[in-house]
Amino acid sequence: MTIGLVGAAISSSVEAQSNNDRSWPQLRTPTSQFIELRPLAEAPALDLRRIDGKTIEMKALRGKVVLLSFWATWCPPCRRELPTLERLGRLVDPRDLEIVAISIDKGGKDSVAAFSRNIGVLRLLPFLDPDGLIAVRAGQASSSPFVLHGMPISYVVDRLGRVAGYIVGEVDWTSGDALALIRFYADR
Repeated sequence: MTIGLVGAAISSSVEAQSNNDRSWPQLRTPTSQFIELRPLAEAPALDLRRIDGKTIEMKALRGKVVLLSFWATWCPPCRRELPTLERLGRLVDPRDLEIVAISIDKGGKDSVAAFSRNIGVLRLLPFLDPDGLIAVRAGQASSSPFVLHGMPISYVVDRLGRVAGYIVGEVDWTSGDALALIRFYADR
């Protein structure tokens, strides 16, 4: 069974905020809500491989909120969500937010690049995780630190490099609630 850093935090210490707690923004979709994790666990040391071949260390992103969004070309909700991630990148100061859209496709960079172009995502450069080194589906035995409870799934990492929470399913990242969530973590 996949435990991983985030899997263990989810299974042992998820604290969904009650409807009465308004100290942080409520991000909800028709099918899901943002789940805040407690206690906060430090994001693992990862090398993130971008489609253009550049590798970025996760720890180099400290000081920014990091939105780790896992997606795949075969996932219809992912096709709708990716353009909102690209628009989010234009709405939020890049000093405050790093969007890391990670494809789990096994088809390689050419198929992911073609897919991105076909849906009009031209500025947001995808990252690649075809071997499941960063994330695997729930229930798979692996040492991958992130668990895919569904697709798409997005994790928020705060400025201090701690995994703050996640949301499963399609999110319009340009909605008022999504922007409020990002700004909440950017201002902390």
